[in-house]
Amino acid sequence: MFGELIGLWLVETWSRLGAPSRLQLVEVGPGDGTLMADILRAARVVPAFIEACDLWLVEPSDPLHAVQNARLAGAQVTPRWSDSLSAIDGKGPVLLVANEVLDCLPARQLERTPEGWAERMVGLDAEGDLAFRLGPVGPGFSPPDHVVQPGQVIEQSQAQRAFAGAVADLLKQHTGAALLIDYGRDTPGPGDTLQALSRHQKVDPLATPGQADLTQWADFPAVLAAAQAAGVTTAPLLTQAEFLTRLGLHVRADRLKAAQPEAAALIDRQVQRLTAPDQMGTLFKVVALHSPDALTLPAFEVEP
Repeated sequence: MFGELIGLWLVETWSRLGAPSRLQLVEVGPGDGTLMADILRAARVVPAFIEACDLWLVEPSDPLHAVQNARLAGAQVTPRWSDSLSAIDGKGPVLLVANEVLDCLPARQLERTPEGWAERMVGLDAEGDLAFRLGPVGPGFSPPDHVVQPGQVIEQSQAQRAFAGAVADLLKQHTGAALLIDYGRDTPGPGDTLQALSRHQKVDPLATPGQADLTQWADFPAVLAAAQAAGVTTAPLLTQAEFLTRLGLHVRADRLKAAQPEAAALIDRQVQRLTAPDQMGTLFKVVALHSPDALTLPAFEVEP
């Protein structure tokens, strides 16, 4: 349901762009290709959209290229791969999706101490094991506008801001829209959000370097500010629950349950997982960038 609704969002946005005959459909960080396969399956309801698509997958991993290619084998669209957004050079407007990409980008952690700001770094403890330590603040630090008490940590990610700028540059060059979905904060504030995940379990970030996924919350205020500074328009931030509900998640779920009554309980759990406040519904946010300014985007229309 998640991928299908994003697919229909893309089709409707393409229509609002004037249904151009060429379109650059871009996914950043496509993983095993499941999301794009779901997107293209839903988009088949409008064959002209599929015919217009040049599919770009921004993925530096050669082994994942093979996995993605196999997943999309029956999709009627032949993917092209790129290592970066700057290498995308096709014709037509861009429609871009980046799901859980921002949280993978590195961030700095700064701690307010009684003596002033210090930067959280990795060093060695007395036993020679990796440990977090405080050191002098490096270049590029911007003191926050909000209040931070001694002992509290703030996070700043130049990489997240640079990604927003690169997406904005692509949209300015070609026109179009981008959808960024991730978990993170919608207002500036302190908090240590660094975590390491291994086999779906939280582990010590320094226990097994290179063998666990490191993530931090997306800093949506900074991402939106960077996109605006780069010259594109940003739509109002929505929670994932708001976004999917406005796109008709519950209507889609009801139709699926009518067609597959034996799966009704499972579908209800999936809807709950996507939208409940104590699951993914509010921690996950959705932002959209677009150019030209006059373009209105599905689910982001300003309500009266």
